[in-house]
Amino acid sequence: MAEPIRLMLVEDHQVVRQGLVALLSATDGLEVVGAVGDGVAAQEMFRRLQPDVTLMDLQLPKLGGVEAIRRIRGEFPQARVIVLTTYDGDEDIYRALQAGARAYLLKGMPLEELVTTIHAVHKGRLHIPAAVAEKLAERVSGQELTARELSVLERIVAGRANKEISADLFISEATVKTHINSLLGKLGVADRTHAATVAIQRGLVSHR
Repeated sequence: MAEPIRLMLVEDHQVVRQGLVALLSATDGLEVVGAVGDGVAAQEMFRRLQPDVTLMDLQLPKLGGVEAIRRIRGEFPQARVIVLTTYDGDEDIYRALQAGARAYLLKGMPLEELVTTIHAVHKGRLHIPAAVAEKLAERVSGQELTARELSVLERIVAGRANKEISADLFISEATVKTHINSLLGKLGVADRTHAATVAIQRGLVSHR
């Protein structure tokens, strides 16, 4: 017999939490080792129990789910977290996955799907249901660079200074800086060097 998968639940609604504990505890191959109702307690309990898989709501008192995931994974990079929430906004999904969640499920899904996801995540796989992936695609496409931002990015990759970019594109240096700040934000990077690296890695510009 394989060892059961040790689960920790983080859910602020007591009735939902107790219901999940009862359902999952009655499922073969799963063992609920702890359940808490806020993000700070989740961090403390994870440190103590180091469960195999954690189910985490996003809306939590004291410390939100995304930040709790970020902190837990900062301390335990191997932590496997499944977000289980009612929130399906593309930004919520994006932020949770950026923080390191391995799966994103909406409450109301069948128990079978939850159990399947727990097993998949335990094996190290990501699990993003189609509806959630669609939302995520919307979020990512909303961050597309404009044609002018791409022109500026191409010149950053080519190593051109702001003054040269300004002359190339017939725009002021102040406008160049505005475009650079915008594209840094969209790419999620802090400086020009990182922007150039990401641009090449993602195939946003060709590097000759």
